[in-house]
Amino acid sequence: MDWLQHAGKLPGKALHLGVALWFRAGLAGSMTVKLANADLAAMGVARDAKYEGLQRLKTAGLISVAQQPGRAPTVTLLLVGEVTGVPA
Repeated sequence: MDWLQHAGKLPGKALHLGVALWFRAGLAGSMTVKLANADLAAMGVARDAKYEGLQRLKTAGLISVAQQPGRAPTVTLLLVGEVTGVPA
C-alpha cells in the first residue's frame, strides 16, 4: 500500500500507470514487466502520459526503466522500503 500512496501523490497519470504496472506484474508473476501503449489505452492513459508517468515514477524511486528504441519499455517495480530516498 505504501507504494500506491507514494504514486498517488505524484501528478498526472502516475497512479493510473502504477496500478497498471502492479496488475501486469501480478499477471506475470514478476516485478519486471513490459508495458505497451495498448495496455494503458483501456485506462485512458495516452502514449505521452505514459512516458511522463514513467519518468515521474522513476524520479520518485518507485520503478526502474529499461528502454530500447521502438520497443515497449521494460519496467521493474521497486519496493518502497528498499528504495533509497523513499521512506517506508
